[in-house]
Amino acid sequence: LEDILITGGQKDADNLFTFSRNCYALVIGILGTGDFSRSLARRLVACGCRVVVGSRTPSRFVALFPEEAEVTHMEAANQADLVFVAVYPEHYSTLVHLKPALAGKALVDVSNGLQIKQEGPSNAQQLADLFPESSVVKGFNTTSAWTLQAGPRDGSRQVLLCSDDQMAKSSVMQLCRRMGFIPVDMGLLSSSLEIENLPLYLFPSWRTPIICTLALFIFFYLYNSVHEVLHPYITGGKNKLYKLPIEIVNVTFPSVALVMLALVYLPGVIAAFLQLWRGTKYTRFPDWLDHWLTRRKQFGLCSFLCAALHAVYSLCLPMRKSARFQLLNKAFEQVKAGNADSWVEADVWRMELYLSVGIMALGLLSLLAVTSLPSVANTVNWREFTFIQSTLGYCALFMGTLHTLIFGWDRAFLAAQYHFGLPPTFLLVLILPLTVLLSRLALFLPCVNHRLRQIRRGWEKSRHIRFTLSSEDCFNGLENVSNV
Repeated sequence: LEDILITGGQKDADNLFTFSRNCYALVIGILGTGDFSRSLARRLVACGCRVVVGSRTPSRFVALFPEEAEVTHMEAANQADLVFVAVYPEHYSTLVHLKPALAGKALVDVSNGLQIKQEGPSNAQQLADLFPESSVVKGFNTTSAWTLQAGPRDGSRQVLLCSDDQMAKSSVMQLCRRMGFIPVDMGLLSSSLEIENLPLYLFPSWRTPIICTLALFIFFYLYNSVHEVLHPYITGGKNKLYKLPIEIVNVTFPSVALVMLALVYLPGVIAAFLQLWRGTKYTRFPDWLDHWLTRRKQFGLCSFLCAALHAVYSLCLPMRKSARFQLLNKAFEQVKAGNADSWVEADVWRMELYLSVGIMALGLLSLLAVTSLPSVANTVNWREFTFIQSTLGYCALFMGTLHTLIFGWDRAFLAAQYHFGLPPTFLLVLILPLTVLLSRLALFLPCVNHRLRQIRRGWEKSRHIRFTLSSEDCFNGLENVSNV
């Protein structure tokens, strides 16, 4: 009411009060008989509203709507206090004959476009041009028919609204709350183009992480194929193509997982060093870094997916026929050589440590993935969330790096591992994680950490003032720097 008094005056405030008072006697009109209209009618009836549905052939659709809803021949425009326009935009012109009946009423446009529009007019703006005497409100287009029918608990609770008429928008917001949703004011009707484009975006925040994941997978898969398949064939004529479906994929997934996890924490390290170099936190990061920082959750989930697939593939390794044949051949060679004990202490310890550290890394990564879900993140406070995502996240990165180091063991120093002069795969994988961990360790140095904390509390290198203190002030613990 205070907002209405400021923007619209006492008359609009009185109208809104009247609307709120008569909220439970509302007559809601729906123009259209599609799936969305039917779900909307069920939801409104459940909220105690009187619903009138307008249809050109009411006898055909009356059985599809709740018994409490009236299905009439376009009488909804005359009886309703607020009208939902649930028809396709190309059919707006068929409603022009209702212009006198809809004059002075709020029209809620729930339509979506067929493709993303970079320029207007939007569907809501076209409707406003056709009905200049009505108040058009854009909303409910991001709410599915299933969410309306099942209730807001089983779907998104937010409803984005925009309109040039504050009174009409406030009326729809009041109705949203009554239906159990949370209205979000998006401003004027000019924002309707953005609202209509939202349901058409296909994972906009996932595009870069998915491209990075696929690019890394293709690179490491080809690199491992050169080492494990092409090199044995060229040097010894051995056919190792059977490794391509399982074994090569299995050694590729952990490589991608560790690099992607390092990419989660690398932008934070870069941002910290940028703040130290600039001496302030009030300068914007470059666009590429800002974009990277907002995609860290998606990078982490892609890393978790690759790590989980690696675990599944590893469990399937003993089930392969090739693994069974290799085991039988080694057993036969051992018997033929008369070797009764093939125990190698170093190999045993290496494998035990390798598996144990890998399991712990996967467990920590699973915890990061679970706490990134909104339903879980909302149950912890900010300190708990940052502890899990930052402290335990770096622990997961460390354990994954240690897992790879144990896998490599002493292979980095064996010339036979450098096929065609190329280093083993694990050496390439370790470059980025070790860079991130060592950079993070440098940020923990007392002198660096103290300055970084000062900057993040508002200190600026170019604005602090140094002055000379008396011996008495120095004795009292005062600093000779002003951070104002």
